[in-house]
Amino acid sequence: MSTYVIGDLHGCHAEFVSLLEQLNFNPVNDTLWLVGDLINRGPGSLACLQEVQALGSAARCVLGNHDFHLLVVARGGGKLKRNDTLGAILSAPRREALLDWLQSQPLAIKQGNTLMTHAGVLPTWRADQAVSFSQEVQAALLSERSGEFLTHLFGNQPEQFRDDLEGVDRLRCLVNVFTRMRFIDANGQLDFAAKEGLESAPKGFCPWFQYPREDALQLLFGHWAALEGRTPGAKVNVEALDTGCVWGGSLTAMNLETGKRTSVPSCQLRH
Repeated sequence: MSTYVIGDLHGCHAEFVSLLEQLNFNPVNDTLWLVGDLINRGPGSLACLQEVQALGSAARCVLGNHDFHLLVVARGGGKLKRNDTLGAILSAPRREALLDWLQSQPLAIKQGNTLMTHAGVLPTWRADQAVSFSQEVQAALLSERSGEFLTHLFGNQPEQFRDDLEGVDRLRCLVNVFTRMRFIDANGQLDFAAKEGLESAPKGFCPWFQYPREDALQLLFGHWAALEGRTPGAKVNVEALDTGCVWGGSLTAMNLETGKRTSVPSCQLRH
């Protein structure tokens, strides 16, 4: 019985299947943890979504920014972007069931001393706080007013989380931390412009994992393909799982019990 944490699929279905074969994955005994961004950019977004949903309790997934983008397009009045590969999902016969499933997923999963999110967590957030914040967003996603929430979800403000934030501003900030964060400053303010490697850090900003925590929580995240699965200078117990499959890199799984990594090469053209 093994638990495998897999990086951003981004619609790379052929590589997903190949990786599961390499792992000899058996859904009867094994479990998959997926760090979000199941879809978009790659050619098999619909197949990825269908396959993960079909695994039922053998798969646990958190939402990423591209997953939210699909929900905003489908149910919040958002528009498709030029490089999106979401058309097959939006026109699928079981579209609503797939969207319902996706919309029910959390933003953080905690098991024992391990916490998985898509982009990371602020260094000041305790594990129980992160789970509670995830539940706040989930409640909004599952409410009768979820369409209104999704309509007003996207935006960069507020740039810094505060306990006294309320309403959609609070929810938007939580979603941005969980799904978009890369660089922050010492006060926890997020930068949304820099998206490349560590050398792209704005003045006064560092990767979120280079700030110390008061606990020894193991943190699992994806989202940041430019890191290529590495976290130089990390001051926390952290594992980066996005190794840029959709950009021509590889798709990576880590055995949560042993720490062993297994990767398969991308079938996509290198960007």
